[in-house]
Amino acid sequence: MKKFLIISILLFSTFFIKNLFADPVYYLDLKYVLNQSVAGKKAQDFLKKKLDKGIKDLQSKEKNLQNEEKKLIQQKKLVSPDEYKIKISELRKKVSSLQKQRNNLLEDISKQRSKARNELLSSLNPILKEYMKEKNIRIVVDKKSLLLADENLDLTKEITKILNKKLSSIKLN
Repeated sequence: MKKFLIISILLFSTFFIKNLFADPVYYLDLKYVLNQSVAGKKAQDFLKKKLDKGIKDLQSKEKNLQNEEKKLIQQKKLVSPDEYKIKISELRKKVSSLQKQRNNLLEDISKQRSKARNELLSSLNPILKEYMKEKNIRIVVDKKSLLLADENLDLTKEITKILNKKLSSIKLN
């Protein structure tokens, strides 16, 4: 009786293990989908333009401050020491303000990038679920988690096409 129980448990568990590994594991390059989809590219372009414009503006302000500093250095011997200290203090405040503006710009861009990524992921999730249900796929993993896999199991291009049809842009403002 004991042998029969052990054999039946072994056969039963072998059947379940065989079924568990019968389905292939598909993979998706999430980075590619986020960066190469139409909405992802538009979001990246928008953020890049905003960052470039902000940096250009900050650089012009920085140049003005440098010119102001040069003028102040030239005036050092012409003005009283107290007046010079006041002007130096004002210049330092302007420099500090410029640094805060730079930090705010970078923080704002970072927040918008994160928002865009989250919105893309939230749009991608139902698409992926629907695709999995349609194709009877049980598991999909991110490509960066894999060491080596068959290219026939890659869903990246198909999912990107579907995402492009369903989501053409992201609102960032």
